[in-house]
Amino acid sequence: MPPTTAVVLPGTGSDEVFVRSVFSGPLRALGIRLLAPPPPPGDRLADGYLAVLDRLSAEHGLLLVGGISFGAHLSAEWAARNPGHCTGLLAALPAWNGPAGQAPASLAARLSADLVAENGVDGALAKSSDGVPDWLSAELGRAWRRHGDGLAASLRTAAARAAPELEDLKGLDVPAGIGACVDDPIHPVAVARAWADALPRAEVGESTLTALGADRESLGRATVLAWLKACR
Repeated sequence: MPPTTAVVLPGTGSDEVFVRSVFSGPLRALGIRLLAPPPPPGDRLADGYLAVLDRLSAEHGLLLVGGISFGAHLSAEWAARNPGHCTGLLAALPAWNGPAGQAPASLAARLSADLVAENGVDGALAKSSDGVPDWLSAELGRAWRRHGDGLAASLRTAAARAAPELEDLKGLDVPAGIGACVDDPIHPVAVARAWADALPRAEVGESTLTALGADRESLGRATVLAWLKACR
């Protein structure tokens, strides 16, 4: 039976507004309802989201779960622990597997947390805007201000949390679409391919950050199309 409800989580320092801009259209085209819960505050980010997935699974039954970046990590972690409650995985821009170590996305989150702690949210945004594409600067400006005083703790929580080990992914026997931007150094395409190689039923859909800047749904389409191929 095809899934009717998808729960998709945002990445570090992002929010459900961005999730909807990426995934609403592609999922709607398949008749799948998107639930995009807002980020739990501060250091509750990870445990809070896992609790949200537990609650939504109890309310809605089988779920198609997914996320962007850190949200992809958390959704895969939950799915691996709850295989009987998950019909598939939409993992866009996974950033590492296992301990974060020196992964670029973890380092970026730690540096951002330090900037926020030292300069406040608006000061950190001002210092982070140089060389950043306008679309990304606008996304950060909205999402970081929505996180407010809990932003630094949220960033540090995500930066320090281990992603699923590749060995854990090998046991997740559901269709999985892995979305990657081939020009994204923070979320290396090699990580997406490693996830897909580990998962029993997975495909990779590739796009670019340039395309994402012009059309948020480009990443959602790449991820959802990869999932559809994995369902065959």
